[in-house]
Amino acid sequence: MPAPLVLGSTSPYRRELLERLRLPFTCERPEVDEQPLDGERPDALARRLAAAKAEAVARRLPGHWVIGSDQVAALDDRVLGKPGHRDGAIGQLTAMSGCRVRFHTAIAVACAGHPTLQADDLTEVRLRALDPAEIVRYVDAETPFDCAGSFKCEALGIVLFDAIHTDDPTALVGLPLIATARLLRQAGFVLP
Repeated sequence: MPAPLVLGSTSPYRRELLERLRLPFTCERPEVDEQPLDGERPDALARRLAAAKAEAVARRLPGHWVIGSDQVAALDDRVLGKPGHRDGAIGQLTAMSGCRVRFHTAIAVACAGHPTLQADDLTEVRLRALDPAEIVRYVDAETPFDCAGSFKCEALGIVLFDAIHTDDPTALVGLPLIATARLLRQAGFVLP
């Protein structure tokens, strides 16, 4: 029997996704500085933060397997964080209108005394050309202030897109379950 499982996140989106795997787990806040390093690429930032989150919680909880995940949205080479407020969300969606945005989602599974297991996913979203009124309507309807890219693809945000290109549709929500299941099997968890 593998050690207890912990999700190193307080994100309700990641918690809901992990519940799909029907494994018992608890959640812990990772307490990791998420600021990018100078010149750090979006994909490298996502990988570093996913590992840092998993390893930070694993150090606090020896004998537990900990899942850490991070998602970095990038418009060209510019990192798009969580907007935090209405004006930030409107600004992000205005900048992304008619563009392709890349979402780098990384996952790490760590347990003290074991090598950290890692995987990542790249999802590309092509947004429609959006007019200012529909951006405001969307932001006011869904308040996506805690979402990188200022939308919730699993809800009304899907109407903003022309296309999504991905190997794992759960990655865009914040936890790539295909990679998560693979890493958990490597760690000794039994999944259906």
